[in-house]
Amino acid sequence: MQKKTENTYQEIVKSKADRKKLLAILLDPDKIVWRDLDNLILKINQSPASHVFIGGSLVESNRIDELIIRLKQNVNLPIVLFPGNPSQISNEADAILFLSLLSGRNPDYLIGHQVIAAPILKQSNLEIISTGYILIESGNETAVARVSKTNPVARSNGDLVLATAQAGEMLGNKLIYLEAGSGAQQAVPFEMIALVAQNLEIPLIVGGGIVDLQGIQKAYAAGADLVVIGTAFEKDFNFFNHFNQ
Repeated sequence: MQKKTENTYQEIVKSKADRKKLLAILLDPDKIVWRDLDNLILKINQSPASHVFIGGSLVESNRIDELIIRLKQNVNLPIVLFPGNPSQISNEADAILFLSLLSGRNPDYLIGHQVIAAPILKQSNLEIISTGYILIESGNETAVARVSKTNPVARSNGDLVLATAQAGEMLGNKLIYLEAGSGAQQAVPFEMIALVAQNLEIPLIVGGGIVDLQGIQKAYAAGADLVVIGTAFEKDFNFFNHFNQ
């Protein structure tokens, strides 16, 4: 077995130290239109993305390996798993966000799925990046809230979000991920991003409900180190083309 590396995480840490902002495109395997994959790959290569995330709250596709192989053949970016459950693990990727849903109290998503996944990951070549995952109220019930059977933290409760993020950092998480959810009506509040970013040492990821360049820039300005774009790109492969207009 090849030795596991920490290249993906160390690059994120270095980018944070250098104040270089990162951008991930999130692809849900269930929503891939395979006849359009070549065009999707072209648009990823033309985008400012630094990473590609693969996963979803409920993935039924059995073609995750195939998708990642095709991407790695044509896209020179780290491919990082963002799994909703252990069935989404693929040894074809470069790394995995080993998520614990810190904002919820469902033991399956705090530690249960992780226990199932651990023996699989131990035998893989994946770089394992421990990530504290915090779901924020977004104006509608998102897939992650529905599947995980957990309630998001209220948008007004920044103190609880900060304490949760700090607890995750103290527990040894390497990243904190503030998530409004796929298809969210509202993004994570910028003042909440700022509060967390100013009081953490580890890198901060923000995703969900960001639908335009202004939203990305505001998240960066508030302190996000890496912004994730999923639904907006999924709906319009030319999403990033609009930035130059």
